[in-house]
Amino acid sequence: MKQTIIMDKYPISNMDIMHSETSFTSVDEVIEHLKSKIDAHPVATYIATFDHYAHTKALGEAGEISEDILDAKNIICCFGKQLPKPTLLAVRPRAIGVAQMADRFVVSFLDAPNAQAHEFMVSWVKSIANK
Repeated sequence: MKQTIIMDKYPISNMDIMHSETSFTSVDEVIEHLKSKIDAHPVATYIATFDHYAHTKALGEAGEISEDILDAKNIICCFGKQLPKPTLLAVRPRAIGVAQMADRFVVSFLDAPNAQAHEFMVSWVKSIANK
């Protein structure tokens, strides 16, 4: 798992998982695996799956997708068990992005301000490399 800053301000965690390192063969299978982790968690709640690839492709000339991205979806969930101030809504819900490339999956998420939620997401992403 790598931690980087993208666009000079967003801290993200990301992991490249080679197809040879996982039994999953599609973005949908990876998303379903992550959904099972969310469903098993005592606090996390599954919200939705967003097909970012289909959305961007449907924009026609207004949309742009890198040629090496074959599919891309986000799974969205929330760990919020407290809401002590309204501004916390700005960092919720959480999303994990899964992009399929020819030889690997690229899985990424914006670092969570809650250390426990962050560690759960790290462990879920690492569990995709199941070989």
